[in-house]
Amino acid sequence: MTELLLVRHAESIWHRENRYAGRTDVALTDLGRQQAERLGRWAAAAGVKAVWTSPLGRCRLTARPAIDAADCDEHVDDRLIELDFGPIEGKTKAEAHAIFAGKMDAYLRDPVVHCLPGGESPVVAASRALACFQDIAAAHPNERVLVVGHSTLTRLALCRAMGIELGHYRRRFPDLLNCGLTQLRFYDGDAGLMAFNLPLSYLEFSGKDAIQ
Repeated sequence: MTELLLVRHAESIWHRENRYAGRTDVALTDLGRQQAERLGRWAAAAGVKAVWTSPLGRCRLTARPAIDAADCDEHVDDRLIELDFGPIEGKTKAEAHAIFAGKMDAYLRDPVVHCLPGGESPVVAASRALACFQDIAAAHPNERVLVVGHSTLTRLALCRAMGIELGHYRRRFPDLLNCGLTQLRFYDGDAGLMAFNLPLSYLEFSGKDAIQ
């Protein structure tokens, strides 16, 4: 059995502005850097044995304090990069609606059936992310691994792992907090969801016993 502790990166400039942030490498805010430091202190006490991260800077900067505190190597995997939002990258929802009008309404109802042209297919993204999770679990048997990634990609992978229709990812998993933690246990390649979107404040309050 391997535990993956899936963490959304700390607050970035675009997330504070509520913009679609996919492949663009945007900086962390001052709050985001503080969140990363807090996550690092918790991760060391929680027995994390390895840290994997998306190649984007906002994830690697979030992961760095945990890597240092837990004395782990950094594992960077391109399969953990966020969904490519294509033409709405960097836009707020209001700006995206102004440009694409009715297409955005359909996209928000079902992003799989009504995937915007120029963006990555959520089906492809979910497959690469879950395959990465399974490979991480296989590489770290009987260990606890911190995986620092992104909101949309993580929710899509959770749907694929749990057998939930991908088009429902926003309804089944409405949000991921910055540095919010989701706990998956892998047994012979199959995933079990143990906890979802635990806030950083809860992890700090509960310490190493925040997750079992």
